[in-house]
Amino acid sequence: MKWNIGNVTIPNQVVVAPMAGVTNSAFRIICKEYGVGLVVCEMISDRGIMYKNKKTLDMMFVDPREHPMSIQIFGGTKETLVQAAKFVDQNTAADIIDINMGCPVNKVVKTDAGARWLLDPKKVYEMVSYVTDAVKKPVTVKMRTGWDEDHIYAVENALAAERAGASALAMHGRTRKQMYEGHADWGILKQVAQEIHIPFMGNGDVRTPQDAKKMLTEVGTDAVMMGRAVEGNPWILKQTQHYLETGELLAEPTPEEKVVTAKEHLHRLVELKGDYIGSHEFRGQAGYYLKGIPHSARTKVALTNASGESAMDDIFDEFLEKKEQRKARQHRIAQ
Repeated sequence: MKWNIGNVTIPNQVVVAPMAGVTNSAFRIICKEYGVGLVVCEMISDRGIMYKNKKTLDMMFVDPREHPMSIQIFGGTKETLVQAAKFVDQNTAADIIDINMGCPVNKVVKTDAGARWLLDPKKVYEMVSYVTDAVKKPVTVKMRTGWDEDHIYAVENALAAERAGASALAMHGRTRKQMYEGHADWGILKQVAQEIHIPFMGNGDVRTPQDAKKMLTEVGTDAVMMGRAVEGNPWILKQTQHYLETGELLAEPTPEEKVVTAKEHLHRLVELKGDYIGSHEFRGQAGYYLKGIPHSARTKVALTNASGESAMDDIFDEFLEKKEQRKARQHRIAQ
């Protein structure tokens, strides 16, 4: 089902969450190829943009195949955040600007950014209003339910963002204190869904197509945002979209399909960032692709220690060759 963020049409209700070190252009393209409606860039520092840091500017590369896509920024002062938003608005191919007010890590929070905003709905309103007034592209906000169990201002913060001009809102059902532990509180997400009038994306503990369906029907969100479940598993996006449309569950990918996509991810990372950086960054994803495949433990170790794209390719090829040999041996025994 199509829906809109401002003047941007999103073709379906499945969204990939921004994930630091993961949702770069290489990964976002793969997610698009597996049918996701919207992808969001990993969060980018307002100060990195303001000081024209080369690594920061490189992070904002957008491939034409990614649209619609969003670039997420974070910052602690209205001056720097507005400058960053203006840069994204005027100098990038992003369709949407997303403001991070949910990142729980200390190095972000101690700069009065990310989840620190969750303690003050007035600051939410102020910061979002300054940004929406300064740019032409639609602005969205991603937040958490609260700071901790004693400071949950989910509805107040959501309404503040809406009043300030946000075109859509995403909320992770955990507090800052929870980090990524425990369970997401979908009850709080439901309260927010009942109060706001802008499109609402629910996030947290959406691991299966059935979870996505429950988020939409039981919580009442307009879209579902998937994060860690997509790492090394972009097939979940196609499976989820198909299930939402038809109620039918698609088959799991074969080990061969997983390896082919993993290699494609590796190649695109190298193309994007160069052989050394691309191959080293891929190490963090390799294990996710091989998760659940029998006899893959040695392959995971080898990939972790491999240096360079060609070395990783050779390890994947060796893994598939050995798998074929095992299948042939089992076939002979069966005869």
